[in-house]
Amino acid sequence: MRSTLANILLPVAAIAAALLLFGLFMSFSGADPVQVWLLLFKGAFGDWFSWQNTLQRAAPLMLTALCVAIPARAGLTVIGGEGALVLGGLACAALPAALPLPGGMLGTGVLLLAAAAAGAAWIALAGWLRQWRGVNETISSLLLGYIAIALFKHIVEGPLRDPASLNKPSTRPLEESLRIGPIMGSSSADAWLGDVHWGLVIGLLLCLAVGAWLSFTAQGFALRVVGGNARTARLVGLPAHGLIVAACAIGGASAGLAGAIEVLAVHTSANASLIAGLGYTGILVSFVARHNPWAIPPVALLFGGFAAAGSLLQRRMGLPDASVLVLQGFAFVFILAAEALRG
Repeated sequence: MRSTLANILLPVAAIAAALLLFGLFMSFSGADPVQVWLLLFKGAFGDWFSWQNTLQRAAPLMLTALCVAIPARAGLTVIGGEGALVLGGLACAALPAALPLPGGMLGTGVLLLAAAAAGAAWIALAGWLRQWRGVNETISSLLLGYIAIALFKHIVEGPLRDPASLNKPSTRPLEESLRIGPIMGSSSADAWLGDVHWGLVIGLLLCLAVGAWLSFTAQGFALRVVGGNARTARLVGLPAHGLIVAACAIGGASAGLAGAIEVLAVHTSANASLIAGLGYTGILVSFVARHNPWAIPPVALLFGGFAAAGSLLQRRMGLPDASVLVLQGFAFVFILAAEALRG
């Protein structure tokens, strides 16, 4: 019980300290810290419109956080979810241009699988380099992310560019039958979920499924043993190399799904809007959740709310929309400090 309480109180204390320091930081810009805190809450959770915006932003964060959390349970620190996300979105947008796809749920399912496969292959490469070539997975996954973004820009602005996209290069829009719609089946203003799409449900279900797999299956237990001590795991006969690469692949598939959902439900095509730092925010979400898949959804909701409140800070107080990135930075520093103090 003490361990569970510490697992809850440490992230809460880190977030509280980050909010206090963020308020102090904003006061140097002439802003009232109390007003900043109130606007953060109002922009994130103040009304149904704020909740819709928060839920939309939380959906991809759940999946990119899994890209960090699953390899972390195997003892790896993978931070290349941004690359897997953009490649997943690219695969989702490029496949209809290469192959005829059926409409409806079947075609959408094929696109989701293609995106998951692209993300899985990319992050599995970092795991393979770690296990068979001794390359540090943190550095390799980060550099692979930069390579993925460069490939994405080259393909979107070159071979797959839609001639109709002038100022903002993008691929051709996906057909309406392939897109993911809102949960309520309508975007009318009287529906409390509004435009919140099915990607939120996919993220929630995947977090629950991964948490159950890690906690209640032999493979999940074996993965946690490898994360605790890979050498001991090999001595008792566990396939440590295969488990680590598999963990990276599953994490990468989650991030690839995030990219596909952004294309299918939000942007309808692959363009530079996908490179929005969702993979990097997922790192913070995973660390605050202590790499626990079951704790990821509420943390993703919190940071999705902070991101949603950025525009309100800009409109009401004249602060930059990216001010919330400072808050995220403070939170990351404090959660790492809390882990270090805990030992």
